[in-house]
Amino acid sequence: MLKGIAVSPGIAVARAYCVDSVLARREPQYLSAATVSQEIVRFDAACQAAAVEMDAAIARVSEQLGDDEAAIFRSHRLLLRDPALVGKVKSSILQRQVDAQTALHDLLDEYTALFDKIQDEYLQERMADIRDVVTRIMAHLTIQETPAGLAGDEPVILVAPEILPSQALLLEKLKVVGILTEAGGGTGHAAILARAMGIPSVSGLRGVLKLVVTGDLLAIDGRLGSVFIKPDPELEAAYRKAEREYVHLRDKLVENRDQPAITKDGAAIELLANVNSVHDAEMACRTGATGVGLYRTEYLFLTHPSVPTEEEQLATYRAIIEASPNRKVTIRTLDIGGDKLVPYFGHEREANPFMGWRSIRITSSYPEFFQTQLRAILRAAMFGEVSLLFPMISTLEEVRTIKRMVADTKERLRREGIAFADRLPFGIMLEVPAAAMTIHSLLREVDYVSIGSNDLTQYVMAADRDNPKVAHLCDPFSPPIFRLLRHIIRACNRHDKPVTLCGEMAGRPRCFLPLVGMGLRRFSMSPAFVPTIKELTRSSTIDIACQVAERVRRLRTFKRMRKYLTRVTRQVCPNIAFFDTTK
Repeated sequence: MLKGIAVSPGIAVARAYCVDSVLARREPQYLSAATVSQEIVRFDAACQAAAVEMDAAIARVSEQLGDDEAAIFRSHRLLLRDPALVGKVKSSILQRQVDAQTALHDLLDEYTALFDKIQDEYLQERMADIRDVVTRIMAHLTIQETPAGLAGDEPVILVAPEILPSQALLLEKLKVVGILTEAGGGTGHAAILARAMGIPSVSGLRGVLKLVVTGDLLAIDGRLGSVFIKPDPELEAAYRKAEREYVHLRDKLVENRDQPAITKDGAAIELLANVNSVHDAEMACRTGATGVGLYRTEYLFLTHPSVPTEEEQLATYRAIIEASPNRKVTIRTLDIGGDKLVPYFGHEREANPFMGWRSIRITSSYPEFFQTQLRAILRAAMFGEVSLLFPMISTLEEVRTIKRMVADTKERLRREGIAFADRLPFGIMLEVPAAAMTIHSLLREVDYVSIGSNDLTQYVMAADRDNPKVAHLCDPFSPPIFRLLRHIIRACNRHDKPVTLCGEMAGRPRCFLPLVGMGLRRFSMSPAFVPTIKELTRSSTIDIACQVAERVRRLRTFKRMRKYLTRVTRQVCPNIAFFDTTK
């Protein structure tokens, strides 16, 4: 048995589908003389596809960000024309009769050995450019490949080093019933995507790809963080039974979709959904959310081959709005940086990227780029009830600067005669401790607040939430975090400003009662968790929630907090334990 970090609850039994990184070396495939020419054609097609992507990126980045920022793509485009690079790969395919991926790996090994001997830092950085180009070509070579031994519609458990935002489409394409990753913590990309789709998931499994191969039978428990490789018949039968029970209870909870989220004593709780795509928005409707409390626009940028234009953004935002419950959507502007990177914002490595140049700090540095997104959002807002949300706010000055940028964007649209929604609620995401400490000043400038508990927790605890060695410090049952949330919620209620919790805490059943007792009435979570939290809402009372909140206020340790909230939540709603991790 392997033990990892439990990040998304549930039970799954299925065969493994191992997804190594694009650059992971595999066994060489030796070709017959008759198929060598076909492999050359396949390699040329991959190079051409990569070139088309780069040409589009050069044009769009130059237009929206400037020529300097497009330089990275120009250098990559030149490498694709380099006869030394392309010629070496073709020669290897022809002379050694190997597949294009093997030839590319050999080329990468050769250049790596060469550049390792060079002392000049600038020249060493060129190796990163070569690796990026090879990665792009390799992606086009492997995009159509399917693993041997697995049927196209067979349920699989995805096993990967990590799940990148660009792989979200893979999750929708395959019949994924579980996810295992080597890296990541409870609030990383893999966890967010898994919970959004209601898929059991375990992360922090260092070396799992050395133990598992595609086709191996796996049994996983996303509540306990347990993974069994090739379970014996008795263990397999027990886990398949538990899987059926989990699915039955999950499907039964979805039946409350049309029931109001009201406590036993009549208090209304608003349950919203966090979404990354139209697929997620549709799922939010199916599970009974009353709107979208957080649309993460960065996934459009992370999965786009270059830079999405204003019209492409408009089309995507409109599709999200029209697919969302009641067409009610809070759209967060681009939250890029940290662990979410795009090449056109440079390759400089930061010692601490989560506290560096990211999110609103990047977009504010590129007014034209930022205004393109604002224009698209303002135009799309005509098709529903839309709110604007700005992430990573630290100071009052930032808020005022952004408000001026929004006003300037509106004025430009008026002058151009382009229709847009003029009166959008303006909100900020509270995830920086400095903003939480000065909440009263900020509330005078905004219409509402959304609490991003994922980043807020890691900043308060000084612990990288994606680092398995310290991820335990980002435990949601943290006494200092609950104290800070109480401070924020009380301030918002005192100023009569709506406040929503949209971090992963919002979907954790054991966090629900104390938050309601502190005065929180709006939760935004992964769509799959809406039925669970609604069931808990309808089993609770405000009086019980206030008692729990008062008890939590007096607890001093993670262990006691977790133990108490586990016990009281099970007393209020016994079946709910199935839908929370034991972390």
